[in-house]
Amino acid sequence: MSKKHQSRPDGLAYSTNKDFFNDYESQDTPGVTLPKPQQKLRVSLDTKQRAGKVVTLISGFSGTADDLEVLGKQLKTKCGTGGSVKDGFIMIQGDYKQKIIAWLLEWGYTNTK
Repeated sequence: MSKKHQSRPDGLAYSTNKDFFNDYESQDTPGVTLPKPQQKLRVSLDTKQRAGKVVTLISGFSGTADDLEVLGKQLKTKCGTGGSVKDGFIMIQGDYKQKIIAWLLEWGYTNTK
């Protein structure tokens, strides 16, 4: 008699523990946004797979997708340029690293580098 195996999103398989799925917490996006001083935002420049064009990447945001979208929109408006929010990253077209760091610090994101 064969046992039916179930697998979790992280690739692990387990077939004898009834509560296997109950103890697994999704780590995609938390349901609550951390306060601004507790956010660990990292600002960097990237040109990979962008035909040599520079984008400013903001990573490390811990919170809801809606709050990330709001922050992305504020930064795009402040820079006066385009960009997008994808996979937990904010991408701003162009080299705005120093300006974005200054704005984030001014807005209360004190743990920004």
